Amino acid sequence: MNHINNIYSFIVNSISIYYINLIIFLVVFIFLLLTIAITTLFERKVMASMQRRRGPNVAGLFGFLQPIADGLKLFLKEIIIPTNANIFLFFLAPVFTFFSSIIIWLVIPFGNNVVLINTPYSMLYLLAISSLSVYGIIFSGWASNSKYAFLGGLRSSAQMISYEVCIAFVWLSICLISHSLNIIEVIKVQDECTWFIFPLLPMWIIFFIIALAETNRAPFDLPEAEAELVAGYNVEYSSIAFALFFLGEYSNMIIMSSLRTLFFWGGWLPFFDLYIISPFFWFGLKVTFHLFMFVWVRATLPRYRYDQLMKLGWKVLMPISVSLLLYFSSCVFFCNLVIMNEFYDDNMVYDSMSGVGVDSGTIFFIRILTLNFFYNDTFIVNSLTYTELFVVLFLAKSLSLIIFLFNLIIIYSHGNIMIQDLRSLPGRINKQYINTKNFINKLKQAIDDAKLRRKILRKKRKDGIF
Repeated sequence: MNHINNIYSFIVNSISIYYINLIIFLVVFIFLLLTIAITTLFERKVMASMQRRRGPNVAGLFGFLQPIADGLKLFLKEIIIPTNANIFLFFLAPVFTFFSSIIIWLVIPFGNNVVLINTPYSMLYLLAISSLSVYGIIFSGWASNSKYAFLGGLRSSAQMISYEVCIAFVWLSICLISHSLNIIEVIKVQDECTWFIFPLLPMWIIFFIIALAETNRAPFDLPEAEAELVAGYNVEYSSIAFALFFLGEYSNMIIMSSLRTLFFWGGWLPFFDLYIISPFFWFGLKVTFHLFMFVWVRATLPRYRYDQLMKLGWKVLMPISVSLLLYFSSCVFFCNLVIMNEFYDDNMVYDSMSGVGVDSGTIFFIRILTLNFFYNDTFIVNSLTYTELFVVLFLAKSLSLIIFLFNLIIIYSHGNIMIQDLRSLPGRINKQYINTKNFINKLKQAIDDAKLRRKILRKKRKDGIF
């Protein structure tokens, strides 16, 4: 009897846990849908303000019901299926795109341990799921049986795959510094030392450009280029299928804004240590700021050409991201060297760092940044955390490189300017002489024309025409 009671209680508990998890997922899902709706309204309001117009202001108070009106309009429209289209893939594509953008939220933390699934490999999960979203776009372009949709799908897939390589290097840099693949651990590292926006500012800028390309937003909205592709991969879709693509795009925007907030701006950590205010408020404020940047760029910059887009990804962002990754990995290597117990002695630390290729300028700035001159020349590694030490080494190396490049630029520019001035001096004198000669010729021609007009006018008066 006790055995039966135990089985019964286990089944009841399992069912209750299942329903509790289901309710939590539904609440989060509804919250995400409302967030996406508010994001569309926010974008239209901000763009209207930038373009000096009213924006949506009819449906509801100040237009707040406009997203609901748009959703109802799309839901009530007729679903049109192209001739000879692959019906299964045609309807699978928008569903796959939308849900691949939703399941990423399973590992996105909203606060300290406030996450649906807390896994130590959450960043790998993000990278894997974000790479799956390209299949929905390929399916939609191929299954529509339309050349415009197919070309739009090819464009978008090539664009997303190209920029996913760069985003992997950005995430690797964050993993190297934080020594973890868990997003919550990344936030804890930022809480212990400093937000990564300060030492990793170039990576944040690269991540922002990549986020624009990954979400197919302006100025990288090439799949939706109206001039040559009508509307890109979703040109044959209507009604609720088109709405799913629409929701997936805005969901990806919010995801990228959340990731930039978590990786670089401390996530839910407050400004100025204002822990009195809820961490959810700080997280939402930072995400809203990054969403504003999406809208700002869309209202400001024109669309790139496709060749410019691919050149930017492969020839500019890729080398820069790889170089920064190697640079940060070298800083991490030096951190590991310094933290080793046998290098705690001051002279041994600097000798060992010189032996592995750290220049004297970097060592000098390390002494300054670690306040060696104020601690009787004693290296204070014992009082520094790993991330603080990384920031010190990063700043020291950066200051040393900046001063070296500055001196190099001054020497090169001064010598180059003098040589260019000497070389271009005869040409400038000749150009000035030609300009003066042309001016004199034009002045002579104007005087001759005036004399000729006066001569003709005198002749007409003499003949009695006037």
